[in-house]
Amino acid sequence: MKSLDGIKPFEKKVWLSSPTMHGEELEFMKEAFESNWMSTVGKNINEVERLVAERIGCRYAVALSAGTAALHLATKLAGEKLYGQARPYEGTLEGKRVFCSDLTFDASVNPVAYEDGEAVFIDTEEDTWNMDPVALDKAFSLYPDVKLIVLAHLYGTPGKMDEILDIAKKYNALIIEDAAESFGASYKGKETGTFGDYNAISFNGNKIITGSSGGIFLTDSKDDADKVRKWSTQSREDAPWYQHEEIGYNYRMSNVIAGVVRGQIPYLDEHIARKKEIYQRYQEGLKDLPITMNPYDAENSGPNFWLSCLLIDKDSMSPIVRGEREYLYQSQKGKTNPQEIMEMLSAINAESRPIWKPMHMQPIYRMNAFVTRQGNGRGRTNAYIDEGEIVDVGADIFRRGLCLPSDNKMTEEEQERIIEVVKRCFE
Repeated sequence: MKSLDGIKPFEKKVWLSSPTMHGEELEFMKEAFESNWMSTVGKNINEVERLVAERIGCRYAVALSAGTAALHLATKLAGEKLYGQARPYEGTLEGKRVFCSDLTFDASVNPVAYEDGEAVFIDTEEDTWNMDPVALDKAFSLYPDVKLIVLAHLYGTPGKMDEILDIAKKYNALIIEDAAESFGASYKGKETGTFGDYNAISFNGNKIITGSSGGIFLTDSKDDADKVRKWSTQSREDAPWYQHEEIGYNYRMSNVIAGVVRGQIPYLDEHIARKKEIYQRYQEGLKDLPITMNPYDAENSGPNFWLSCLLIDKDSMSPIVRGEREYLYQSQKGKTNPQEIMEMLSAINAESRPIWKPMHMQPIYRMNAFVTRQGNGRGRTNAYIDEGEIVDVGADIFRRGLCLPSDNKMTEEEQERIIEVVKRCFE
């Protein structure tokens, strides 16, 4: 690790991305308490659904316990539409392949397994770090039976939606849009969470708007919204007693959690503006280093800048080897690597994080198919460079990338100190 002489650690930790609260949240929580609506019904839930649907630009929003719950029920809906209702205790995707974003958190793709499907991972493109349309089109030539795509917008940056939508239409496939990280982001003036046939956002504790937990299922279909509401409340039938004719789930959002979300929503644009300032300050402060920031299409997309990330130039990477849970690197003059930067930031009491480890590199999914622009990449989990050409873009971004402290409450002085630490890493 390089020298930190003269750089004082923070007395109070600077987080990667922690909740930014404003006070109204507590008032709505107290309203739930004082009215005794402490369960999964109440005014806060109704208002959250109304406000999110209005903001996103869709007709219906269903408030759920987590973004993962929204993705699961979206996956169940898609499977039922494509393949029919499952028999009890069997998933709607039993034995079916699904094309999924590779560079993402596993909550994006685990619902495919919940419904007994098989994820096929699609490599990442370099322009936005999202699903590569070229690799997606290649995947359909390899697996023409696939009828479902699960797409995530990484770190709040929209993917290449025009191209992906064209490919989905070409092959008559449905899209589940995972906008968990991109609430408030837009592509060509349209907000993420409206491009898929089924859509989801998250209010997890580190998201740009939080309820400490919670998520939303988004749709323009009343039938789909009604079905998700039913499934999320244990599939209770309209009967004078507890009647159940299909499998259900305890997935509805609490009215107390909804109070937090309700108080947060008016501050979404303010949070996005602050996140953008943080991104731009990093971009300016690190411009003389051999790094680039996580990219986006400035002409067509408006990210929410949830996390600011850097990517070290290949020629400026010091040697590093990662195992499943451990790593080893060599500190070299003029070069660095993500783990060294993380250690140095940790030494001054600042939190950073590796880029998501691609799904095809995860032990649980390592035997699943993985498609690059060049074709089927199964078994090439570490072959991200072949004769000078990157053939596994997601693995390369994971190897060279890092999520920087991006907390809305971070001061300019704190961020300048973090920038100085990153500079020291290249000395």
